[in-house]
This record gives sequence, C-alpha cells and structure tokens, in this order.
Amino acid sequence: MTDITKLTIAESLDGLKNKQFSATDLTKAYLQAMEDNRSLNAYVLETPEMALKQATEAEKHYASGTNRALEGIPLGIKDLFCTKDVRTTACSHILDNFIPQYESTVTANLFNDGAVCLGKLNLDEFAMGSSTENSFFGPTINPWQRERKLVPGGSSGGSSAAVAANICAAATGTDTGGSIRQPAAFCGVTGIKPTYGRCSRYGVIAFASSLDQPGPIAKDVKDCAILLKSMAGYDVKDATSINKEVPDFVAVLGQSIKGLRIGVPAEYRPQGLNEEMAGYWDKGIEMLRQAGAEIVNISLPHTKYALPIYYIIAPAEVSSNLARYDGVRYGLRVDGNSLDEMYINTRSAGFGKEVKRRIMIGTYVLSAGYYDAYYRKAQKIRRLIRNDFLEAFKQCDVILTPTTPTVAFPIGDKSMLENPINMWLNDVFTVSVNLAGLPAMSLPIGLSADGLPLGLQLIGRAFDEETIFKTAAVLEKEAKFERLK
Repeated sequence: MTDITKLTIAESLDGLKNKQFSATDLTKAYLQAMEDNRSLNAYVLETPEMALKQATEAEKHYASGTNRALEGIPLGIKDLFCTKDVRTTACSHILDNFIPQYESTVTANLFNDGAVCLGKLNLDEFAMGSSTENSFFGPTINPWQRERKLVPGGSSGGSSAAVAANICAAATGTDTGGSIRQPAAFCGVTGIKPTYGRCSRYGVIAFASSLDQPGPIAKDVKDCAILLKSMAGYDVKDATSINKEVPDFVAVLGQSIKGLRIGVPAEYRPQGLNEEMAGYWDKGIEMLRQAGAEIVNISLPHTKYALPIYYIIAPAEVSSNLARYDGVRYGLRVDGNSLDEMYINTRSAGFGKEVKRRIMIGTYVLSAGYYDAYYRKAQKIRRLIRNDFLEAFKQCDVILTPTTPTVAFPIGDKSMLENPINMWLNDVFTVSVNLAGLPAMSLPIGLSADGLPLGLQLIGRAFDEETIFKTAAVLEKEAKFERLK
C-alpha cells in the first residue's frame, strides 16, 4: 500500500470517500510519521488522543454520508493559534503552560469542517523571526538535506517543515512580513498569505495587528485552495475581518491564463540577488508567457523603503501588543519584592532576545519626540507603498517575483545571528505585501545546484486570490517540482 502520508489533501479525501483507508488509518499513519521524525523538532506539542477521537468522529460522518469539506484530514496547527483546552505558548517562555478556554476562529472553522488536530507546531517566539531559531523550544530542522541542519525559514518554520516531511497533511501559518511564504519557499511547499481581513485574527496571538494574517501551508496549490476556503470568512469577533463572500478557490484551478497580464517589477532584481533565483524567475516568466500570458514590466518605486518601514511599524505594534504579558493574569510569573520588580523579573526571564529587541525598538519609535520622526513618517510611506501596487495593477493582473533572495541557510549561521539586519533581509521581497494588505502565494519552482528548493511569489489585488490560484496552478504544472519523498 502507498504511504498515505505522502498523499495531498485532495487525494486523501478521495481515498477516504472511496473507503481505501479510514480516517483512523490516516491519522495513525501521520502519528507514526511524527514519532519517526521527532528529530526535526517540528511539533512542540503532540495531541494523539484528540486526533484519534476526531478521526473516530470523522468515520461516523463518512458512514452516515454527512462528511464535511475536510473530514478526517490530519492538520498541524501553528502554536500561535489558541486551541481550547490545548496548551498554546507562541513558543515563548512567558506563556508557559497557558491553556486557552476558547478556540481561534480559524481553527474552529477547520475543525467544524472535519479536520483532525495532530498537535501544535514550532515557530519563532511570537512569530518574530525568519528561521525558527528564536523558539523557546529550540529550532526546527529543514527536512531537505537533514544532515546539513538548515533552517526551515520562519516564523512558520514548524508548519513548513512538517508539511514537507509529510508529518501532517497541511498546516496553519500566519504571515506578518513573509512568515508563510518564506518558510514555504525554504521547504519546497506552497503557502498563501490571504488579503488582510480575509481570515479572522480572533484567537491568533498578536504580533503586529495591522499586518498579521492567517493562511494555509500545504503540499500543493489545490490543497491551499481547499484549506483557504475553510479557513476564511467574516467574523464579528474580529474588527478587521471583511464581510465578503469566500469564493470557491478550487473552481478556478485549471482555467486558462491566456491574455492575463503578468507584472514583473524592476525593483525586485537588486544587486546581490542569488543568480539561480534570478534564473528561475526568468524561467517562471517564460512559462507564463508560453501559457498565453502577457508579460508587463512594472515599477514599484517605494519598494526600497519597505523593509525599514516594516521594522518601524511592526515593532511599534509589538511594544503595544506584548505589554499584556506581565505575570499577573496567566503564563510565567517571577516574583519580586514589589509589583514593578515582579513585572521586570517576569518579562526579563520570559521574553527571548529577538522579542526584547523589537519591544525596545517599538517603544523607542513611539516615544515622545520620536513618534513624528519615525512612526508617523513610516505610516505615510506605507501609504505610498500601497499606492505603488494600486498603480501597478492598472497595468497588470498579478505580479511575479522571487519569494526569497537565497536558499535555506544553516542553523546558527553567524552572519545571521551576529547581525540581525542580515536575518531581516530574508523578508526583503515579502514585507511590501503585508504593508499593502494584499494576497500573495509562494510555490516551489525548482532546486538550486546543491539541491535546495527555490520559490516564486505571486502577488494579487486585494481579495483577488482567485487570479493567484489560477496562475499558480499553471506555474505548478509547468515547473513539475518534485516534493520531498
């Protein structure tokens, strides 16, 4: 029998409907795969009892013919999503043994559609990082060339590594500046950051509230389409949720892109761009041209400001959002001789280095005398970045760029750890999308000379994920990328 953990969601659903295997068989296969791959450190909490209980429930639905959209599909959940009665820590010491009494809207939607929860996945602490090295539980190892101990990207590194290693059928992720797309590129899987407001942020532990957006990481484009349909939707519990109908993303897959205008921005070909990445970008452009699309050269002139603007706005929101972690109500508490001392002790012990760095930066840019010079100016340039995209989309329907400037790098890479700006540069092609609130997908396009995945990014108009999916399906078919076996 084929290893059923290597099946896509679409293939697994067919197998379950045709009784080739049961939901319990599928769940047990993934649980065994998780056990065999614990050295990757992708999961920070496994929930086998919960998974088997949900699988048994799924079998009842199949037996009665009432099976739902994701009936019996085993998923990994990024440990940033609150899961009722299941420990949720954001991979931070300060949330030690925090057990939510409520469910995030996204995970509730998935479980209501019949999905099975295998466990909680590793991430950079509070989603702050591009390598998963900032996790309190230690780094996740990229399953490609395990002996080299490469990073899986971040912050959704546990999610992308777990999908690539076939230790979940798919996973949830969140994307604040590239945290779905960059790890998807590093691990040779597919991930989409939806339009801001498409998926509810309720129950997702906040990093930067005006930038965060949940989305799926999966084995291929179709699986992302299936998952996003379940994850998305209006939610009264999230003030930034948009009341817009969720399309059938799967329905557009396989449609022709003849006449579609593909924008290629000059600013995404900076000095120092990896030559192999540039080569695959050119190949992707040619694949779309051969499929009948029109290639249009566009300009996004304020792109060069995106990274510094992001690292003003995001830390400012961090300093506000993380003020709630004080040792009083939940999580870690380190006592002191006074209330102030308890706050200091708890936050000093509870937060990691990168989180502290961003809190300090954020507090500085919001402080009296610097607010106008930094934060207010950054918000004005953010508007200009969004305007660049609005102008570009008058000329094109979707934009094609690299996802990352390089392939995955080794865990503990000194150039990254000793100079945080080098780490932040991993997001140079992705942060603009978050600042503008647009949807974007990363999908694998090929392998570097030393056998590591490279990804291309498709950026669409707000709430036009359908064009991204339609275009991605064509690229995926032409690229013929072979997933990790």
